[in-house]
Amino acid sequence: MTICGTGSCRVQPNKSAGLRLLAGFLVAWLAFYLPAAAEPSFACKDDRVAILTDRGIVDFTVEIADSPAERAQGLMFRKTLAPGSGMLFVYDRPRQVAFWMRNTFIPLDLIFMDATGTIRHIHPNARPLDETPIPGATADDPNPERKLILEIGGGEAARLGLVTGQPMATLQLDQTNAAWPCS
Repeated sequence: MTICGTGSCRVQPNKSAGLRLLAGFLVAWLAFYLPAAAEPSFACKDDRVAILTDRGIVDFTVEIADSPAERAQGLMFRKTLAPGSGMLFVYDRPRQVAFWMRNTFIPLDLIFMDATGTIRHIHPNARPLDETPIPGATADDPNPERKLILEIGGGEAARLGLVTGQPMATLQLDQTNAAWPCS
């Protein structure tokens, strides 16, 4: 601040500007020297998977369907599916997929993931017994191949905050290529 009187002016130091400068320096120093916050970790198990959401980690107990016979059977003829559980369909390599609800008596959310375990498409509330094909990708998806499909109870994906772009941790992925490797 400048103070002027008769025939002279002097500059008075601005204390708040100096404090703002010091605070800015400290923030920059901390950002540079402190390690970044660690990404949450998940200790995967053969029958456990987790999805990292904005709300935190959501985990599921899963049955693995990794053979043609297991994938063909899926959740057919089941009358119930416990909350927090599902079936994980695993392919040996990414491919274009479509599912249907033949002989499936419960509504399901189908969560389609790429080879990194990243959610690429979610089909909510698939109708029981409907044989209409459910594609694993939207028509405009430039990379429609899927490696993993998680089936959970209808409406659970929205309730849990699952959206495209979120990563899944599972032992069913090559951990060197996983978007969120197991700890």
